[in-house]
Amino acid sequence: MKRRPRIYYTDSQKALMWERWKQGWTLHEIGKLFDRPHTSIHQIFAPTGGIRPAQRSRAATALTLVEREEISRALVTGESMRSIAARLGRAPSTISREIKRNGGYVGYRANQADEATWARAQRPKPCKLRKNRELARIVADKLRMLWSPEQISGWLKHTYPGDESHHVSHETIYRSLFIQARGALKKELLAHLRRTRGMRRSRHYTQKTAIHGKIADAISISERPASIEDRAVPGHWEGDLVFGSGNSQIATLVERQTRYVMLVKLNGKDSQTVVNALIKNASKLPQELYKSLTWDRGTEMHAHKQFTVATDIQVYFCDPQSPWQRGSNENTNGLLRQYMPKGMNLSGFTQTQLNAIARQLNERPRKTLGFHTPAEMFSECVASTG
Repeated sequence: MKRRPRIYYTDSQKALMWERWKQGWTLHEIGKLFDRPHTSIHQIFAPTGGIRPAQRSRAATALTLVEREEISRALVTGESMRSIAARLGRAPSTISREIKRNGGYVGYRANQADEATWARAQRPKPCKLRKNRELARIVADKLRMLWSPEQISGWLKHTYPGDESHHVSHETIYRSLFIQARGALKKELLAHLRRTRGMRRSRHYTQKTAIHGKIADAISISERPASIEDRAVPGHWEGDLVFGSGNSQIATLVERQTRYVMLVKLNGKDSQTVVNALIKNASKLPQELYKSLTWDRGTEMHAHKQFTVATDIQVYFCDPQSPWQRGSNENTNGLLRQYMPKGMNLSGFTQTQLNAIARQLNERPRKTLGFHTPAEMFSECVASTG
């Protein structure tokens, strides 16, 4: 079989690749645009970890090719460096360094000097985490605690408000992880991110396609009061199941205002088992902090009326195939995958272990809470009801 010739992509083709990658296209889909396999596209993205490199540009103060041609011609005629500098409006030291770096008086060539200068400028610049090892250590410790880069960045600003040396953007943390040439954070720390891919991907895709059933006497989310919708008062929760292998599952509950998480062990996914477990869990909280529950249209909540009668907690149901209507819960389920990767059997977790995982999640700072933790916010709610 004849091997296909190697293809060299133009800058415009690479720009199209990066644009499609940002839009959420897969490597296979992008490859089809160029009639090439996904491995060919992977080679473009892999060196920078799926993060588009910044567009290169020359500094405004750098010598131009026209100026270098002037220098070259002046050297041929024997003009002095000071004379050349005066004519170009440059410092004599600038002209001297330029000539010494690029062949000297005899070997200086304008085009070669310009290309060599451009190539030298490609060397990676040390990032903040590489220069500040103490800051890098703090970031690494928080990553090992399964904090996200955004949570780390926000926590640092919240904890060290007047110390710029301890501030770093979440984008810098991501770049330090995915672009190993920066030498700031070890690649092993990638395993502690919520998503453990080797390249950073766009989030423009839906992760969950739920199978919804018909729920008798379901009260639609459209009938949910405005005070619940705008998170004005605490005590309103979102819930769902997280599934593992071997027909295992747990229930996840998130309070809408504080983002406080509770995890509930389940011995089955039938409606009676799920509802009984939720009824038992509801008894742990005062009525003022558990007034409603919003669920998707999964068949595990067929017995929702029994739950409401036993707890006096109203259940609302999302529209079919609309998981974003339980956004806080969906986000939490994604965070849980750091502790419970897809394919793991969840039946081995005890309720005590689930409580410990929930505690870790509740002690992470959240951007939406001004980088306070759900535990802090929920404790204030408990105190106010006491």
